This record gives sequence, structure tokens and C-alpha cells, in this order.
Amino acid sequence: MTRLAGRSALVVGGGSGIGRAAALAYLGAGARVTVVERSAELAAALRKETDDRVTAVVGDGTTPDVLAAGVASAGGGGGLDHLTCCVGVFDHYASLRQLDTAQLLAAAEETWRLNVLSALLAAHAAWPALRDTGGSITLTLSESAFRPVGGGVLYGSSKWALRGVVQHLAADFAPAVRVNGVAPGGTTDTRFSGLDALGQSARSVADSVGRAERIAAGTLLGTAPTPADHAAAFLHLADPVAARVVTGQVLLVDGGRTPS
Repeated sequence: MTRLAGRSALVVGGGSGIGRAAALAYLGAGARVTVVERSAELAAALRKETDDRVTAVVGDGTTPDVLAAGVASAGGGGGLDHLTCCVGVFDHYASLRQLDTAQLLAAAEETWRLNVLSALLAAHAAWPALRDTGGSITLTLSESAFRPVGGGVLYGSSKWALRGVVQHLAADFAPAVRVNGVAPGGTTDTRFSGLDALGQSARSVADSVGRAERIAAGTLLGTAPTPADHAAAFLHLADPVAARVVTGQVLLVDGGRTPS
């Protein structure tokens, strides 16, 4: 497939999970791909797997300097055409009933910074380059942005906020840049760190025993998606022909949530 041939894509948080799957999909469709990844180990693994066809900027994708470096690297070969944001943190279903005030303040600030502000900072950094190419942005949401499943109130509300970001940013950046989102349902084979503020940083959703079975049981298709299952949605939205008139939209890819 060469539907992105000659185009450049930047994936912030592209070293693992859904971000990595999106980056590989863009690469397979002919794009020049750059990822921002805080883990030097994951960045090196991705470069090795792709025979150095993916460029990696190692650093924290929530900081302006690193994001600026990512945009400059991705745009150095003739401009930046697409930005995908995949930075995020999970709250492991934390309940406000069980948090004291100090924990709530710290956890809410961390959740907002990683799940929402990171996307705004990335879009801000990429805007001039994307404006010049008539490019596009895809943000990563969650089924939690539509209903109270797949996380606690901190995580869920941050993803609801990203739904607003998609629609408002689509209006703000129109008509030069398209802005959309993908909202995956529960996904297996992905690493998703917990909140430092709640002592969850060593945990990952992938560590939960029986998680794949629970996900499959809650979907109409009876399946537990992998990151690669979501890649086609990202690829569609990055395609300047297939999604030429698509902006302000969120694709919900959850296997069909079983009615409760």
C-alpha cells in the first residue's frame, strides 16, 4: 500500500502499544515516519525492527522542547503532513471515594497533563508545519470518552475532554488542518502505565490477569482487540484522499460494546 507515499507522519508516544501500531501502519502505507518516545529501549527496538526506516526522537512527549524537536525532525524531509498523539496514563479504576484530597489533586493534575495537555502541546508545536502542508491530526481517545467503562473517573473524564479538543481544535484549525480522533476499546498486548501520584507507575493494564477474556466478553464481536486492530482507523484518518472531508470526528473502535 502506498496511500501515504511521499508524506511525513509524526507519532508522539509511538514506541509501544497503539502508537507503535499506528506508526507501523503509516510506514507500511509509504510514509516517512518519526516517533517521539521517552524510552530509549523502545525507540531502539522500533528502529531495529524497521531497519532504521523509522526515525526516533527520544524524550518526554509532554515537553515543548522535545515536541519541537520531533516536529523539526519529521518535517525535515519536505514538510510534516500528519500528527498522531498517543501519550497517556491510566488510573486503574481509581475511585474518588478512596482518595484523600492530596491524592486527588496530584492525580488529577497528572492525568490532565499526560492525557489532555500533551495533545494540546503537540498540536500547538505542529500547527505551523501542518498548516503549510494542509495536513491532519489524529488524537487517541478511549471508549471511556463515550461511557463510564474502561477506567475510573479521572481517566474517563480526561478522555471526554479530548472529545471536546477534537471538535474545538477542528474548528480552530479549519480549513487548513483536519483534526479527528480514534477511540479504542479495551486492548490487549499494550503497555499503559499508571499514575505516579497514586503509586501505580510500576503497573500496566497488560499485567491484569484474565483481561483479554473480560474484554472479549464485553463486546458484541466477542473479541479482544490488539493494537494492530486499531491501526486501520488511524491510517484512514491520515489518508488525505480517503478522509479528505472528515474532520471533527471520533472513530469508536471497540468491537461493539455489549449492552448492559
